[in-house]
Amino acid sequence: MSKAWRYCPECAAPLAVREIDDDGGSRARLACAACSFVHWNNPTPVLAAIVEYQGKVLLARNAAWQERVFALITGFMEAGETPEEGVMREITEETGLRTTSLELVAVHDFQRMNQVIISYHAVAEGEVRLSPELAEYQLFDLHEVKCWPAGTGWALAKWLRARGVEPQWRELRKA
Repeated sequence: MSKAWRYCPECAAPLAVREIDDDGGSRARLACAACSFVHWNNPTPVLAAIVEYQGKVLLARNAAWQERVFALITGFMEAGETPEEGVMREITEETGLRTTSLELVAVHDFQRMNQVIISYHAVAEGEVRLSPELAEYQLFDLHEVKCWPAGTGWALAKWLRARGVEPQWRELRKA
């Protein structure tokens, strides 16, 4: 249950947990007693790209991350675009690269963040020009990539296994 929602975005009345009937039965949801607003708290679709560039895997470090860890290119899907259009847009926005081929790898939940991650393998070309959102990138041979046991790390491991490479794992640090 989302704790961030306290007031109704329609009428500003306080929200309260109520049992709401839907097609699958009844669920506890934040709802407004003054109007008909219900906060459904549906997962957000997130796009992720395993970018293959010059025969290697491109991983990037987000500028906001304190640790020097590298991950997939990710971003949120925009209204009016397909997941394929969105992941290609994210690749271009964040790396300056152009996608030449795209293949779905996995769709999985990331419940800790209330997200559904749609992961692709993208072959890209061009010159890397990082957006301000990213601090740096590194290129890895398939056998050098270290996966992480959360979020997009599972998709990366699945993709490596499909190529005959047993994934290596790195530990996640506790926050």
